[in-house]
Amino acid sequence: MEWKTAIRCAALVASVGSLLALGSVRFSPLSTLSLMWFMSASLITLGIYQKRIPAAWMDVGVGARIGVVVGACLALGLGIAMAGAGMVARFAMHGMGPFDAAMAARTQDAIRNSATPVPADMLGFLASPEFRAGMMLAGFAFLALALLILSTLGGAFAGLLRTRRGRTV
Repeated sequence: MEWKTAIRCAALVASVGSLLALGSVRFSPLSTLSLMWFMSASLITLGIYQKRIPAAWMDVGVGARIGVVVGACLALGLGIAMAGAGMVARFAMHGMGPFDAAMAARTQDAIRNSATPVPADMLGFLASPEFRAGMMLAGFAFLALALLILSTLGGAFAGLLRTRRGRTV
C-alpha cells in the first residue's frame, strides 16, 4: 500500500466533502449531496487510489486502512471548514446571536426538565459560554467518531468489492 497516494486521495475527497458541507449551510439542497458524499467517501477514495495505482493489491484490510485515513481527513476537513465558517459568522458578520440564544434555550429546557435538581452554583456554569463551547466540542467529537467508524466500514466493504480473485478452473 502506498500511503502517500492514499493520503492524497483521501485529502482530495475530504476537501470536496468539506466544500459541500460548507455550501449546504447556505444552500440547503446541497445537504443531501453532502450526506451522500460523506457516506460514499471511502468508496470514492478507493476508486481514485486504484485508478492511480492499478496494480495495487486491494482487500478488506487495505480498504479499512484507507477508510480510517478517509475518516480522519473528513473529520479534520469538516472541523476546519465549520470552525472557519463559525469564526466568520461570529466575528465578521456578527450573526451568531440566534445560535447562541437557541443553545441557551436548549440548556434551560434541559435544566427545567431534569429529574434531579440542579445546584445553584452549577446554574452559572451551565449558562456560560465555556459550557456551550464544550458542548459543541463534544458534539463534534461524536461526529468525528461516527465519521471514522462509517468510513472504516465503508472502506472495508469497498475493499471487499475491489478484491481481485484468481481464476477458477
